[in-house]
Amino acid sequence: MTSIEKPKFHILEVSENNYLSWCLDMEMHLQGQDLANAITKDDTSNAKDKANALIFIRRHLHESLQTQYLSVQDPQTLWKRLKDRYDHTKTVILPQAQYDWQNLRLQDFKSVSDYNFALFDIVSRLELCGIKLTDAELLKTTISTFHASNIVLQQQYRQRQFATYSDLISVLLTAEQINELLLKNHDLRPAGLKALPEAHANSEKIIGDFKGYKRRQEYNPRRGGRKFNRPRKSNFGPNHDKEKKPKKVTNESICHRCGMPEHWSRTCRTPKHFIDLYQAYLKNTGKRGESHAIEINPAAITTVEANNISVGGTPLAPEVANASLDVSDFFEDL
Repeated sequence: MTSIEKPKFHILEVSENNYLSWCLDMEMHLQGQDLANAITKDDTSNAKDKANALIFIRRHLHESLQTQYLSVQDPQTLWKRLKDRYDHTKTVILPQAQYDWQNLRLQDFKSVSDYNFALFDIVSRLELCGIKLTDAELLKTTISTFHASNIVLQQQYRQRQFATYSDLISVLLTAEQINELLLKNHDLRPAGLKALPEAHANSEKIIGDFKGYKRRQEYNPRRGGRKFNRPRKSNFGPNHDKEKKPKKVTNESICHRCGMPEHWSRTCRTPKHFIDLYQAYLKNTGKRGESHAIEINPAAITTVEANNISVGGTPLAPEVANASLDVSDFFEDL
């Protein structure tokens, strides 16, 4: 099953808003297919051309219009009925186009491209209604509607005496792009500051050095083009990419008066009562021993030898040393 051919351009709407553009597109396409004689008063086309022209016109009509003109079999008759129905749109479009042209101002648009689009939209509508504007009129309207803050710029453009509107609009578009680039460069960073270095500048330099070493390794004309450089071992181990533990900083500046960091004793501003408390703490810390230390008196050490027991250097009596003690001997009766 063959697919239905898609329309070549926009179909004619019932609201008759696009009749003038549709009429122009239809005449151009029929002329390109050698079917223009089928809709003119000169009846020189054959039955095949009339059928092809009628099919092409109906394909570019709205469904309601196709149903309304279903009984029309002649393309010339269909073309005439559509013209009688929608040809009065020129009287509706022309006053609005003339009003838009009289009130067109460059200062009312945010950019030159928006103004250019609106201007050519008005020019096209006037041309469809039979009114053609010259380049002199376009230049006069554009230059005379500059903003009041651009009086000097307007005088400079007027003195250049542009011959066509296209020359003027190309200069305006170029100037607008340059001004936008200038504003972007100005807002990039405050004036007087240098640009920050690139994040991967050092890594790119290292990669370039490795590439140069590889090229030197592959070819050497002094050795007959043979490889002679042994590849160096990499300094990067398997755990190179892993996070390293931060090193402890031992040379941290600490005040000897109050014990606080990040300042010296000669610039210390700590109140005196805090300094006295800290100094007293240091003195007490120096006198106090470790929490689990045991002081041992060598003179009180008890030595136990075979059949010879002494306490504090004084030997015990033989009957005491050789006495056998039980667990109950260590507890008194309550």
